[in-house]
Amino acid sequence: MKKLAIIFGGMSTENKVSELSAKSILKNLDKEKYEIYPIYIDEKGEWYKYINEKKLEKIENIIKTIKKMDVVFPVLHGLYGEDGSIQGMLELFKIPYVGCKILSSSISMDKAYTKIIFEKAGLRQTKYEYIKKYQEKYIYVDKQFNEKILTLEEITKKIEKNLKYPMFIKPSNSGSSVGINKAKNIEQLKKYIQEAAKFDRKILIEEEIKGKEVECAVLGNENVIASVVGQIKSAEEFYSYNAKYKNQESKTEIPAKIPEEISKEIQKQAIKAFKAVDGKGLSRVDFFVEEKTNNIFINEINTMPGFTDISMYPKLCEASNISYKTLLNKIIELSQYKADINDT
Repeated sequence: MKKLAIIFGGMSTENKVSELSAKSILKNLDKEKYEIYPIYIDEKGEWYKYINEKKLEKIENIIKTIKKMDVVFPVLHGLYGEDGSIQGMLELFKIPYVGCKILSSSISMDKAYTKIIFEKAGLRQTKYEYIKKYQEKYIYVDKQFNEKILTLEEITKKIEKNLKYPMFIKPSNSGSSVGINKAKNIEQLKKYIQEAAKFDRKILIEEEIKGKEVECAVLGNENVIASVVGQIKSAEEFYSYNAKYKNQESKTEIPAKIPEEISKEIQKQAIKAFKAVDGKGLSRVDFFVEEKTNNIFINEINTMPGFTDISMYPKLCEASNISYKTLLNKIIELSQYKADINDT
């Protein structure tokens, strides 16, 4: 039996979401195929052997523990888990692991840099601006990466000239919609830029796309397949953290009620986006379908999507005739490659 470590929790704002994902995975893993070692990382970065919800045992020698594993499943969302950090550690130890490698993990975690890759790939995106927090001021970064230091007042006026309201303000490195807000005027824009800066010094401001929010799961290394397309129906004005995990009125519709040719194009673009960031194993790719034109706009890619009972990634795969247990076996098998030239 392979020794499989399930690492979850982590130091990001998504610690609790990761815990929910891990519980679902642990419940569905093939116990006859794997010797399972659950490992919990708390919000301070301390590592523990997870015995049960009430019992944790401190791991004194993390490296020694990890090196005993045949494969690692880092069920970590957000910073220090989905951003290439733990992937780098596992590569140093030459331990196979589930999911995207260092480059694709780090690029996909940073929304601003993901947009640059998607632009190069020719994928349509909404108009956006990119700024950075700098002491008590902000840095405006133009499309050629020229930088200019401005006050909050100056930078919001500049953004107003280039983008239309409403706008979404997002920390560049964050997940589960943490720190994301919608601004309808300049006062809200100022407020939400300051709010986003609490989560990351890099901030993205995007024009709203009015239409359906849809998602597609991808699976594979080189021979990548795409799932059916599902639609998010948020109970709130947009799909915030609260709407995702706390508001029971938020719904998903699988498959999405969109024309077949649009679904096929989304599947095609999802695979293209995954390959553009050099993805491996799995990802969930999110899009908007504009209501008046049916134009497809790519939103983002999640290299370690949620695996909770209500998460879209496993639900999309299930709707594509891949059961939860089969999905787990498959993504663990995909982690067994030794080098890129041996990818399947």
